[in-house]
This record gives sequence, structure tokens and C-alpha cells, in this order.
Amino acid sequence: MVRIVIWFLMLVGGSALSLWLDWRWFRPLFLNPWFHLVTLVAGAFLLRFVLRVSRYTGRLLARMGREGDIPRLETNKLVTSGIYGCMRHPMHFGLLFFPWAVALLLGSPFFILVLAPLEMLFMLAMIKLVEEPGAIRKFGDEYREYMRRVPMFSLRRECWRQLWEEGR
Repeated sequence: MVRIVIWFLMLVGGSALSLWLDWRWFRPLFLNPWFHLVTLVAGAFLLRFVLRVSRYTGRLLARMGREGDIPRLETNKLVTSGIYGCMRHPMHFGLLFFPWAVALLLGSPFFILVLAPLEMLFMLAMIKLVEEPGAIRKFGDEYREYMRRVPMFSLRRECWRQLWEEGR
């Protein structure tokens, strides 16, 4: 529940703040229809990527990361194959771009240039400070070994291909 509230505050609060600041500081650019057309198209493509990655990795976790009768969004088995053999947090990797996709869809210069990158850094910090320690508590030495073998994120071509093509 706390994560949903944080996401809501980041996206809705960030959008409202950015639109207000755009009106004050970036009005000519904010009112330019060509700028909005370009950001709308870029935002739609980025949102498609985010949703595809989230759907693919979420389904993979639901299928491979659950054993027995546990709550719907929980996992009790460490998944280290498929895209999870390429990077430890592929779902978070996709979701990192969600604030930027929203910013582009809104066509908000302040959100695109300032707030979305700050929200992305905040998300990286949360992964490192909350998600990783939680996984270590849950899976122990098995996760520590996984951390030694697999990077948090990967920009290797085969990883991108898996995220895009497997996510269909």
C-alpha cells in the first residue's frame, strides 16, 4: 500500500507541480503544439516499452516464483533464469522509465528535464535500499550468490532483445 501511495504522489503530484512550473517558466515551449506532438509520440513508445516489460516480467514471476498457496503478488522462490539470468530487476528496469513516459505524454518540459530524472534516481535508491535487502532477508545466501553473478540492470543487447521480444 505504501508503494502505491508513493507512486501516486510521484506521478500525480509531480505532474501538477510540473504543469504549474511549466506555465510560469516554460510557457512558450509548453504552448508549442509541435513540442507536444514530438513528446506525445516519444511518450507513447516509451509507455509501450514499460507496459510490455512489466507484463512480461510480472507473468514470469507469477509462473516461476511461486510455490504453494501464497498471496497473489508474493513470491517464495528465487527466479534466476530467462531475463532474470540477465539482470536481477528487469521489472524495475522497465518501471524506471514510467515517470519519463508520463512526463513525455504530458509534454511537460520541467517534468521531462528535472522531475522524471529525479524520480528515476529515487526509484534506484529504493531498489538498492529496500528491495535488495528484502530479497536478502527472504532468500539469504542464495540471493547473495545471485547478486555476485548477475548485475542489477544490464544494457547488453541480448537483455534488451529478451525484454522486447519475449514481452510480446
